[in-house]
Amino acid sequence: MATPTTALSSSLVFLALAHATLLAAALPDPVDFLSLQAIRKSLRDAPGSNFFASWDFTSDPCGFPGVLCDSSSPYRRVVSLSLGDPRASAPGLTGRLHPAIGNLSSLAELAIVPGRVFGRIPQSLYRLRKLRFLGLGRNFLSGGIPADLGLLRNLRTLDLSYNRLPATEGGRIVALSGPVPPFLSRTLTRIDLKHNELSGPIPPAYLPPSLQYLSLSWNRLSGPVDRLLNRLSRLNYLDLSMNRFAGPIPGRVFGYPITTLQLQRNAFSGPVRPAGQVAIPTVDLSYNRLSGEIPPEFSTVRGLYLNDNRFTGQVPGSFVDRLLGSGIRVLYLQHNFLTGIKINPTAEIPATSSLCLQYNCMVPPVQSRCPSTAGRRKARPTWQCRSSGSVGGK
Repeated sequence: MATPTTALSSSLVFLALAHATLLAAALPDPVDFLSLQAIRKSLRDAPGSNFFASWDFTSDPCGFPGVLCDSSSPYRRVVSLSLGDPRASAPGLTGRLHPAIGNLSSLAELAIVPGRVFGRIPQSLYRLRKLRFLGLGRNFLSGGIPADLGLLRNLRTLDLSYNRLPATEGGRIVALSGPVPPFLSRTLTRIDLKHNELSGPIPPAYLPPSLQYLSLSWNRLSGPVDRLLNRLSRLNYLDLSMNRFAGPIPGRVFGYPITTLQLQRNAFSGPVRPAGQVAIPTVDLSYNRLSGEIPPEFSTVRGLYLNDNRFTGQVPGSFVDRLLGSGIRVLYLQHNFLTGIKINPTAEIPATSSLCLQYNCMVPPVQSRCPSTAGRRKARPTWQCRSSGSVGGK
């Protein structure tokens, strides 16, 4: 028979164990705790920011701004980490990303708000096998995209835009096997790498067919894209502008369910052959090396930019009908080698539409509004038109 003293001792032991269990459940995993400390030491608030002001490790880190934990295990695990004040006017953070981020093994979302975070993207991120969202855009990251990022099979969104990838380190070019790694994820739907310093070709098999959003603009990427784009049939957003891509534009891309096709300022060449009538509202193929006649399938496009190419022949009559009926709002054909357009010289272009025919192998038959970049010369010199656009120069 238990004595009152024995019963009291048993109750105290039970309460102590219960308190320890509750305390453990309230704290993050010890590895996550140490990782958060390391991340905090490698980053700091930029002047004017106070994001880290309440990161006091004498309290529960799961309550820190930007830290989200779950409670599905005895110790709480960090599942989401958003570093920096998310307000648009906030100055962001500075410093480097600590490799300890790779120890947050339950992390599903990692984001850094725009700021001045610099240095390399940690190779250790490949250990985050549950990572679905990685957003590190609008900072100063350099050194290339780690090849092992492609091993993240659950990744759905990758945003590394507006950085300095790959850039230089210590005055030397960082050696890379390619501008992007091959991605194994079959759930990856969004890649945004615009405004970096990526260069070289992208092998077709490196990007998964699951992609719906692809932005690679303002880089130095090169090589053909016909095989690459033919694989990405689910795209609803595509921007490859401001690069050095070359070769033909696959006709299939003009049938993708996108609102704006941005392929301008590259080195695409050859004739353009849409697979059918083009339903994309805005198509920009300007500043390339495209040749041949203008496809009549483009007459259904509301904003069409074909200027600064090497197109030849007559402008299709369907374009004139659509333009005069306000079906086409922008038709920029300047700086090509076009030889004519069947339009009545007395025709009035609707005030809501813009037509530019400057600097072709004809004198524009109607007055039209052109951008300032079209120049003042109405037609090309005769010698440039003798070879129907095969002569270099624009």
